[in-house]
Amino acid sequence: MDLVTSVYSMTKTFPRDEIFGLISQIRRCVVSIPSNIAEGKRRSSDSEFRRFLHYAYASGAELETQLLIAKNLVYISQIDFEKINGTLEEVMKMLNVLIQTVSDNV
Repeated sequence: MDLVTSVYSMTKTFPRDEIFGLISQIRRCVVSIPSNIAEGKRRSSDSEFRRFLHYAYASGAELETQLLIAKNLVYISQIDFEKINGTLEEVMKMLNVLIQTVSDNV
């Protein structure tokens, strides 16, 4: 959830002409990370939960790419990129461990 909040704050500084482009894409994928975790947890089985954790992980990979694009376009500073990307890396590590834990239970 902290990652979502940080990304929303960061994208407020993007150029207005990106509202339907990169801003929208970044926000959709960052929101889908915790959303997929929550939806998967409410599913009926560990295998379903694992599937949604993989969706969340894939959304994290999308976000990683979009953050690089934003940095390359100089919509965010190197410092802001490193901060948010560091948080994303931690989320991805946690997801990876959770996927492994759930897989061990299936």
